[in-house]
Amino acid sequence: MQFYTMMASWLGVTVLLLLCFLPGRGTNSSEHQWDDRGYLIFCLCMGRFGNQAEHFLGGLAFAKKIDRTLIVPPFRTYKNIEFDEWFKLEPLKEYHRVILARDFMKDLAPTHWPPGNRTGVCYGKPGRECQMKEGNPFGPFWDGLGVDFDKTISVEAYYGNPQGWMEALPVDKYPVVALRGAPAPFPMAEENIPLAKYLQWSDNIEEEAGSHIQKLMGNEKFIGIHLRNGVDWKNACEHVEGNENYMASPQCLGYGRGTKVTHKMCFPPKEEILRLVKNAVLKTKAKHIYVATDKNPMKEDLENHLKSLKVKVHHLDPWLPQIDLAILGKAELFIGNCISSFTSFVSRQRLVQDKPTQFWGYS
Repeated sequence: MQFYTMMASWLGVTVLLLLCFLPGRGTNSSEHQWDDRGYLIFCLCMGRFGNQAEHFLGGLAFAKKIDRTLIVPPFRTYKNIEFDEWFKLEPLKEYHRVILARDFMKDLAPTHWPPGNRTGVCYGKPGRECQMKEGNPFGPFWDGLGVDFDKTISVEAYYGNPQGWMEALPVDKYPVVALRGAPAPFPMAEENIPLAKYLQWSDNIEEEAGSHIQKLMGNEKFIGIHLRNGVDWKNACEHVEGNENYMASPQCLGYGRGTKVTHKMCFPPKEEILRLVKNAVLKTKAKHIYVATDKNPMKEDLENHLKSLKVKVHHLDPWLPQIDLAILGKAELFIGNCISSFTSFVSRQRLVQDKPTQFWGYS
C-alpha cells in the first residue's frame, strides 16, 4: 500500500514538472499565451461603420501577410465597441491568429507590453512627427484601451509591401506594432472582398434581426432596399458625375474598368427607385419591402406605386444600424446605393453567400 502511495506522489510531481516545462509561447497563466511572432493593432478611426468594416478586413489581411497575431480592435462610435459585441470571433480564426483587444490588454499587455515600453507607429518619412492620440477619434480610441505611448516613430512603408514593414519593424525590437490608422486602402482592395465571409454576426444581432423579420414579415420573402437621401448625402453627390472611383463605387463599377459614376447612381430620383423596386417585386413575387435609410423611407410613395401588387413596406429605424444591415443581408433581393459603404457591407456579405444585389441607377 505504501508503495502505491509513493508511486502516486511521484507521478503527481512528475506531471506538475512536465506542465511547468512544456514548450509554449510565453509564461502567462491565462488561456491567452504570448505569441513570439508578434502582434498588430490599429485604430479603426476612419468614418462610420461601413468605412471601418472595410478597413478592418484590409487590416486582417495585412496581419496575415506580415504574420503577426491581430489584436482585434474595437469599432468606434461615441465609444469603443468590442468586436464580439457585433461579430463572432471564432470565424476569424479560420483565416488567421486573432485576440480581442480587451483580452490582450488584460492578459498579455501587463507583462509583455507594459507602460513605459509602448511605441506608436505612423506612416511617413522617418523623423516625421507622429501624434498617435491627437484629435477625435484617435485619442478616445486609445484611451478606451488604456494605452499611452512612451515613444512614437514614423515608417515609410506602403501597406502593399508587407516585406518592407517586416524589415522596418522587426519582431525582436517591436513585438507589438500599434498603428495610428488601419494598414489598408479605402475603398478596400478587391482581393480582400472574400474575407467578408469571416464577418459573422453575433448571436445577439442575429436573434434581434430574426425577431424583427418574424414580427414584420412573418418570415415571408422580402426585398431589402437602402436609401441615402439625407441633405448631407445629397450634397456629397453634387460633384460625382464622371468620376471613376468615388467612395464605395467599385462595388458595382468594378476595379480599374474605367466606368464612370453618375449622379443617378449616387442620388437616384424617385422614378428610378420606384422602377427598380417594382421590377424586383415582379421578379421575386415578394410581398414585403424592408427599407433602411438615413432620412426618408418613401413608405407612402412605394405603397402607392405597388398598390396593385399588394406589397407592404416596413421601416424600423432601429437603435443600432447593424440591425438594419443584418436584416438586409437576409432579403430575397437587395437594392442599394453603389456609392455608399453602408450598402457595400451588405453587398459583400451577400456576394460571399451567393445572394443577388442590385444598385440604383446601374441595374
